[in-house]
Amino acid sequence: MAKSRNSRAAKGTIVSALAVVVCYCIWTSLLEWSDEVAQADGDSIGAGLPEGLMARVIGLLSLPVLLWVGMRSLRERGNHLLLAAGHVAGWLIGGYLVEQGGVSDTVTALCLALFAGLGGLLSLVEVEPAGLTDLQG
Repeated sequence: MAKSRNSRAAKGTIVSALAVVVCYCIWTSLLEWSDEVAQADGDSIGAGLPEGLMARVIGLLSLPVLLWVGMRSLRERGNHLLLAAGHVAGWLIGGYLVEQGGVSDTVTALCLALFAGLGGLLSLVEVEPAGLTDLQG
């Protein structure tokens, strides 16, 4: 049992670290792209607005998808808490890091490492959806 929990925590930490770094890179690059579009069309009202909105939506939605794909590829089930809490934590951390813009590299690395550790802890909680336990028995 302990080996299984340690393995699950390690998988959750690794997947969370990779997912948050990829999500951060996607989000920042899309926001830079939307800023470039806004500067190129500087005279237009709302220049870069659709691109900025798309960057934020993709940035927010990519994290739970990456967490889910990563944990499922490692054959771990019951990751509902990791996905839900990871999405909220990613929204808070990502909103702080990406939207502020002037955050130092040290603070960025610390926040991303904090998210990876949180993901490892959250992955220890295996949640079975209601109704699935009856089907497995």
